[in-house]
Amino acid sequence: MKRIVILGAGESGAGAAVLAKKQGFDVFVSDTSAIKDKYKKMLDEHGIAWEEGRHTEEKILCADEIIKSPGIPCDAPMVRKCEEKGIHIISEIEFAGRYTDSKMICITGSNGKTTTTSLIYHIFKSAGYDAGLAGNIGNSLALQVAEDPHEYYIIELSSFQLDNMYDFRANIAILLNITPDHLDRYGNCMQNYVDAKMRILQNQTEDDSFIYWNDDPVIKRELKKYDIRAIQLPFSELKEVGSIGYIEEGQYKIEKPTPFNMEQEELSLTGKHNIYNSLAAGIASNVAGIKKEFIRKSLSDFPGVEHRLEKVTKVGGVQYVNDSKATNVDACWYALESMKTPVVLIIGGKDKGNDYNAIKDLVKEKCVGLVYLGADNAKLHDFFDGIGIPVRDTHSMRDCVQACYEMARPGDTVLLSPCCASFDLFKNMEDRGEQFKELVRAL
Repeated sequence: MKRIVILGAGESGAGAAVLAKKQGFDVFVSDTSAIKDKYKKMLDEHGIAWEEGRHTEEKILCADEIIKSPGIPCDAPMVRKCEEKGIHIISEIEFAGRYTDSKMICITGSNGKTTTTSLIYHIFKSAGYDAGLAGNIGNSLALQVAEDPHEYYIIELSSFQLDNMYDFRANIAILLNITPDHLDRYGNCMQNYVDAKMRILQNQTEDDSFIYWNDDPVIKRELKKYDIRAIQLPFSELKEVGSIGYIEEGQYKIEKPTPFNMEQEELSLTGKHNIYNSLAAGIASNVAGIKKEFIRKSLSDFPGVEHRLEKVTKVGGVQYVNDSKATNVDACWYALESMKTPVVLIIGGKDKGNDYNAIKDLVKEKCVGLVYLGADNAKLHDFFDGIGIPVRDTHSMRDCVQACYEMARPGDTVLLSPCCASFDLFKNMEDRGEQFKELVRAL
């Protein structure tokens, strides 16, 4: 019996374990952190052996194959030992893809992944399609393949998941954009990160579709390096050569495979970045054969995504907005670009090799105050203090919200759009956003 060892017992790891057990493998799960009770229960119910708080080498290095959770860096000591032993390491998505013939709609990009994935899922479900939501959101693909199979899967893919995918094939691949992110995980080399994102194209055939942003300079450069067999369906903000989706004279238009248009003002998502997300989602749904009326209705009534430009409440004439998902500089740029009122910006956290020059001009133009929120705010002080905008230094969400309350004036917007990962002070970006919302609502 082949032995599968899973490193990491979160959503993807536990789901992969259940599928591996169902497929008849000898399965062992190992996590150096504490495993959440719900995942322990899942593993126990399926008779799967596990350990927490350590990696026991003799139980791991005898594996025929390793499934690595995306949160574990490729240079982690145990991962390196597995590689030295010649053990093949894959992602949960790669493993799950072996056991299903369902259609895969896969979305990646530095920004907009969650919104676009959620919007496509909303369209598919509204149209009555049998679809599952997987990847970075929803239940793990492996668990759904094992216990709740669907005809279509809408999958948000991070660069970390793509790193360990080899034979998996996206029937519809969507590449939204490529801007600097996670460079700390890629040797501070942008090309390494770019190469990971481009892996979404691998294994596509002439029967598949590749949807991408035609205005992205990195994508344009990289596409010249690839022999793309899939049908190319580029989109852009305005009509340009090659684009089959765009905005023209206030109309949202898709030319192929079935012509479609609607008033731009009817789109539920606002802001320039959401034009791209809505175009990508509409093209993917069009390719899947969803009827125009369902696409039109769903683009109009999509409620948005939690922690992404989420309006929390107004206090004393000040609008508080939770954009905790903005974990890189480019995401913050889009958030600031969409603001129509003076902004008190909350920024900071675990830096990922950020270059803040991209938002410097927008900060000067839009911001009336900066509140730093991080365990170490030295880099923020060095970069932003000289701009001449009032700043406050905080190291907890409670102090941060209080500082914003004191700085903001009626008519302002307090925007949590941190540019950084959350792990210095919070469990994750959701925890950061939830704490922000709870404290704001208590003002």
